[in-house]
Amino acid sequence: MKKWFALLLVLTMMLLTACGEKTSGESDEITIGASLLTQSHPFQVAIKEAIEKEAKKQNVKVDVSVADQDLNRQISAIEDFINKGVDAIIITPVDSDGLKGVITKAKDANIKVITVDVKANGVKVDSHIATDNFTGGMIAAEAMSEYMGGKGEVGLTTYPEVQSVRDRIDGFKKNAKNHPDLKIVKELPGRTREEAKSASEDMLTAHPSLKGIFGFGDDMAIAATSAITEKKSDAVVVGFDGLEEARKSVDSDNAFKAVVVQFPDKMGAEAVKNAVKLAKGQKVKKEVPITPGLYVNGKGFVDVKVDHGKVEIAK
Repeated sequence: MKKWFALLLVLTMMLLTACGEKTSGESDEITIGASLLTQSHPFQVAIKEAIEKEAKKQNVKVDVSVADQDLNRQISAIEDFINKGVDAIIITPVDSDGLKGVITKAKDANIKVITVDVKANGVKVDSHIATDNFTGGMIAAEAMSEYMGGKGEVGLTTYPEVQSVRDRIDGFKKNAKNHPDLKIVKELPGRTREEAKSASEDMLTAHPSLKGIFGFGDDMAIAATSAITEKKSDAVVVGFDGLEEARKSVDSDNAFKAVVVQFPDKMGAEAVKNAVKLAKGQKVKKEVPITPGLYVNGKGFVDVKVDHGKVEIAK
């Protein structure tokens, strides 16, 4: 009996051990968590689709969670990824200053973190992939100056919680100083198309001589264009993002004259590529800047040169 009991005990332990082991295919599988800012903006939709497409191409699992611009929801999603023990987390932050704690928690759990489009402030991540937003803002200011004849009052829509938008605004202001007759007279938040429409209307009411509005995203530029049309103003609009709807609007006969173009498909794909490399213990670049382009009315894409703080747009 003792021998049979001992044999049974050994067999039971072997069975339990076998049940606890993953197959070789499972143990090698890379899992990525992706916490994205919103799906109400086409640009963010494009990032999501690129992430999913590249994950399929790389044969890795991706778990996508959308924060809908809610910081607490994003923190909760990232904590869930940490608890699941994912290999890497891709984040487009809702609030650049609000994720320090949870990203630190992920790093402490030895999980690689990649930010896309928007920076996370106060904490180091393994890789950041984004448009060179400061340069893009400089390009936007140059386009604005050209369409305004180098002078006039300008209003800016903003999203102060998001670092990438701050960078665009700072770049715009930097180059505006190279055009002393270009006067920035108002900055108002316009986080959604509706809020940007209201902000644009307020700018036009407070400053009837306003000659230009910079929309930091497609939705904001389109909203500003609508407000200008309704107010029967002769102001012009320069935008940022440059997805299909915006480019079509630029091609139309309205106030929207130019848009700085980002490449969200490249950002999403690069994020997954870097996540996979990091999960495999390989090195990646800490900063992956994606140079923006410019799309203008009547010409489409045009060449832009940026050198020592000066921007030159091809005629």
